[in-house]
Amino acid sequence: MANPSTGKDRKPLPKAKPGEVVLLSGGNPQIAKGYGDAPVQAYIAAMPDWKSDVGRRIDSLVVQAVPNVRKAVKWNSPFYGAGGENQGWFLGFHCMTKYIKVAFFKGASLDPLPPVGSKQKDVRYLHIHEDGRFDEVLFVDWVKQASRLPGEKM
Repeated sequence: MANPSTGKDRKPLPKAKPGEVVLLSGGNPQIAKGYGDAPVQAYIAAMPDWKSDVGRRIDSLVVQAVPNVRKAVKWNSPFYGAGGENQGWFLGFHCMTKYIKVAFFKGASLDPLPPVGSKQKDVRYLHIHEDGRFDEVLFVDWVKQASRLPGEKM
């Protein structure tokens, strides 16, 4: 099928067989959009290699920091929100080839700032690499701060 913006043929997305998860570029699992814990746990279980263990740790720390957190998978990434459905989302993560990219959607308002900037002025990132090490105390603090800010509507 031709891409309307470039006129070039684009490759169709891979299709999963029943019970199989397709890994997209960077090893990111292709998980159907869904709300609640189940799709997030399916995403985490499908994360390749070391990333699944880190994904479980991220999820556990977010739940520890925000016990009534809302969860969803959208655009093949887990999202976390605080408050009601209209409050938006404060955090998401995504598998990249060599790291997990944790996005704080209002990260520019956190103190101290998460280490990686973005083209979007409000967004800041934390990259977690294969060694799986990151400052969990600081991460929980960022999650608590982020959960109290107005979330992103997505």
